[in-house]
Amino acid sequence: MTASSVAARDVMSAPVFAVSPGDTVAHARNLMVRHKISRVLVMDAGKLTGILTKKDIGYHLQQQGAAWRRRPPDQIPVSEYATPVPVVVAPETLLRTIAGIFLTKNIGGVPVVDHGAVTGIVTKTDLMKSALATGITGTVRDVMEDAVTVNRWHSLAHVITLMKERDKKLVVTNNDGTVAGIITETSLAFHDENRRRSGGIYNEEPVRRHENAGFDGGSGSPANVPVTAGDVMTSPVITVAPASPLPYAAGLMQSEQVNNLVVVEDNTLAGIVRRDDIIKEVAK
Repeated sequence: MTASSVAARDVMSAPVFAVSPGDTVAHARNLMVRHKISRVLVMDAGKLTGILTKKDIGYHLQQQGAAWRRRPPDQIPVSEYATPVPVVVAPETLLRTIAGIFLTKNIGGVPVVDHGAVTGIVTKTDLMKSALATGITGTVRDVMEDAVTVNRWHSLAHVITLMKERDKKLVVTNNDGTVAGIITETSLAFHDENRRRSGGIYNEEPVRRHENAGFDGGSGSPANVPVTAGDVMTSPVITVAPASPLPYAAGLMQSEQVNNLVVVEDNTLAGIVRRDDIIKEVAK
């Protein structure tokens, strides 16, 4: 078998993890955490009716409104967040074709359906493990992008708005411009606001948070300081040099279980290389 003839059936993950439309978002999120996956299928009476991803969960944080109006995930049915009628492929669909689907449809996984039955799922992770990805040529400099940045004190609302507008991951910087962390859909989807408010940065740096977030120290308390980029970011980040070969970058993503590498040259932020940047090369 040549790399160009690799099909969905050759790389798909099976069995698939699924939930029912009436299951809670909390249940689906716990399933993702337990099995280290980014999406679950929504099945109703054996029929595929939708797909729920980390992005779906993370982006809905902005739509919950004031804290007193928010419903915790254990009260929200999957059907409210899931994307209906997901894109599917046949077992014989070539992997290069699937790479193109990922890019044009802006999705990260496609269920594999054979005569109406779901037999597996192909994700970007599956693609990155294939010979199509490990056999590409070039360097990180050839495909890397400018990084979209936010300061660690920017609000969560600003972070989500920017991620939606740009459809990009965000590199978080400190006040001096150095890299502090990165924010992805995973950062948002699995952010536990209650846990963070009961410890961590809220108890360790209350004065500094007030100063940087514009609080005057009056009625505000560490428990009332808005959630910021610094609270939801993943840190430390995995970095790579612009001259690194693309197969090395792809392998680093796999070994570190990340989808993005921050590109640093001479201790300065130079850009970001995303999994999609490598998939674009595969789709050519």
